[in-house]
Amino acid sequence: MKLSVRLTILLITLTVVMALVVGWFAVNYSTQSQYADIDAEINAVISSGAGNPIAALSDANYVVSTNSYDVTVDLIDAGGVVTQISAGSTPLKKAPRLVDVKNSLTAISSSRDLPGFLYRSESAGGGAYLLVAASTSAIARAAHRLEEKVAIVGLLAALLSIAVAYLFTNRDIRSVNRLIDFAGEIAHGQDASIIPPEAGGPEMRELRASLVTMVGSLQRAIEIERRSSREMQRFIGDASHELRTPLTVIKGYSEILERPGLDDAMRTRALERVQREVVRMDSLVTDLLFLTEVREAGKLHPYSVPLSDVVSDALSNFRLDHPLRRVGARIRPNVWVSGRSEYVERLVNNSLSNIARHTPEDAPVDVTLLVEGTRAVLRVDDGGPGLPAEAYARDARQFQRFDPARSRDSGGTGLGMSIMSDIVISLGGTMTLSQSPLGGLRLRFEMTTASPPSDDDHGDLVVES
Repeated sequence: MKLSVRLTILLITLTVVMALVVGWFAVNYSTQSQYADIDAEINAVISSGAGNPIAALSDANYVVSTNSYDVTVDLIDAGGVVTQISAGSTPLKKAPRLVDVKNSLTAISSSRDLPGFLYRSESAGGGAYLLVAASTSAIARAAHRLEEKVAIVGLLAALLSIAVAYLFTNRDIRSVNRLIDFAGEIAHGQDASIIPPEAGGPEMRELRASLVTMVGSLQRAIEIERRSSREMQRFIGDASHELRTPLTVIKGYSEILERPGLDDAMRTRALERVQREVVRMDSLVTDLLFLTEVREAGKLHPYSVPLSDVVSDALSNFRLDHPLRRVGARIRPNVWVSGRSEYVERLVNNSLSNIARHTPEDAPVDVTLLVEGTRAVLRVDDGGPGLPAEAYARDARQFQRFDPARSRDSGGTGLGMSIMSDIVISLGGTMTLSQSPLGGLRLRFEMTTASPPSDDDHGDLVVES
């Protein structure tokens, strides 16, 4: 059952119930008021002759005629013979029994022998009784007419409630139906560019805003999931390709080694190539395992790591391994970050090894470490060829070569970038790629600073060349 139907039924039910309750009180109050008037008339007639039985009859006639009471006055002698003194508009149709007369001496009564009448009696002397009776048929007819009016009013109120419900809820119901259709289209994968307009009361506008926000979030989540799925497929394809290549080489040279009469020079060359491919495949698998470990590192408890010392040590080794490069450094001492030392060391070493692999031997390098607020900022610039323009906006976490034209020997598999990006994310930081002032690639890492084990001063920026 639709919401509009349920609301209409509820409103009609409440209206009818309220009309019936009010009508019942009205009918009951009117009936009781009329009964009270009859009681007052009967008591007035009886009271006129109270304490004077001889004059009771004349006093009763006087009160009835003077006030025009619509009552019947009967005289019942000791033998039960009834003499009608005066008759009302609806006289008694049946003679009262003596037992009913005696039972009504003290209060107004009614009985099955005199249906539709209220009566009371008093002693008239000599064993006789004076009975004053009034008909209640007019009250019953009036109550019935009032009940009919109440029923008509209730019906009109129900019809009015239907009109009011339609008038005040129709706009909101239409808004709800439009939102339902909108949600259904989204659920079936249809275009969600046409958003239902704002309409209805404040609640409907809030519902629309919440639904639009939810749909937007859902669409973003779906798009992220699709993109992640595509990148995962690409990751699996690239990883499979990179693993298949050394296996193919190993298989080929293994077949060569099985040939009879193979000379020593060829055998040595084949063994060296097999060994080189095994080392390469081992390095690739190790990087994949490390990448998985880093992505689970958020569950581990971090501690303070001396980033300044890690960068300085890595640069010292880099200078020894690459004496032809000009390596500039501006390292702020006593910069600590929250993380794990092995991850921070891998991050710095990967950034430098990336330069060694993809830039000429004499390309310059600049490394800067400083603090901005509560963030440690590490910049690594090189004077190499850089990346294609579209690569700077690409997600570095994905397993891919930024330049597909690079050779496998120099380009690697792209795991270096993925590992650096995941390490920085596990440290609660960010990694961005941009064009370097030196002409090549700039890697910028931001990480959350941590308190050092001692209260050493940060000191001044140290410039090395």
